Amino acid sequence: MPNDTALLTPATLGGLQLDLTGRRALVTGGGSGIGAAIARALGAHGADVAVHYANSKDGAEAVAGELVGAGRRAIAIGGDLTDPAQASAVVAAAAAHLGGIDIVVNNAGHLVGRATVAEMSDEHWASVLSVNVSSSFYVTRAAVPHLAESAAGRVVLMSSLAGENGGGAGSVAYATAKAAIVGFARGLAKELAADGITVNALAPGFIEDTAFHNTFTPEAAQKNIVAGLPLQRPGTVDDVAGAVLYLASDLSSFVTGQVIDINGGANFR
Repeated sequence: MPNDTALLTPATLGGLQLDLTGRRALVTGGGSGIGAAIARALGAHGADVAVHYANSKDGAEAVAGELVGAGRRAIAIGGDLTDPAQASAVVAAAAAHLGGIDIVVNNAGHLVGRATVAEMSDEHWASVLSVNVSSSFYVTRAAVPHLAESAAGRVVLMSSLAGENGGGAGSVAYATAKAAIVGFARGLAKELAADGITVNALAPGFIEDTAFHNTFTPEAAQKNIVAGLPLQRPGTVDDVAGAVLYLASDLSSFVTGQVIDINGGANFR
């Protein structure tokens, strides 16, 4: 067989390529960590991006500035997504600036804090479910009319390994919330399929250099987690961003209602 790289071009592969040129994306929690990596990756592959933030204003504005400098349309938009009115306002602002929305990445979420069920307050329980589940619901609900007008509507939700294995000590509320995201993704995938909108979820495991683990997981525990992974390395924010690129692109046009595990082999479905 001749060694001709021209044999493996997008054209000869049925047009398969990771090109998001002209696509318009909203990334929640995009001011730092995984969200910032996702926003940058989408922009690097041609998308225009609205970068939402709750507290990381400087980070979100920096990410949006990078994307504008690279020739993309981008904007940083603040808002408390646990408030349905503010969530709707964030979506409206993103659609207005970008001229519509094709991709929604519901990355915003938080452990909030560790608490056993016996000591957990009603407020803690409600807060964890609100920031992880209700926020995704409010944003997606507001975005559906825009996604329905898109030729390639995509919703990506953020679950977690904790939603599969129950999480670490004191994270029952978080594990419950992330398990709920899986049900939300699968039910929504059925509901939106008639409009050509795909809905999928990601379930990251241990991802290094994120506020989540730097805040809530002691360094010794982090090392023990990595030592127990079959791949023998921590996950990176780019590992998660790469999965988002796949789900946001035409490469995954026949994939919906699925959960992609990104955990280095820590758990198998």
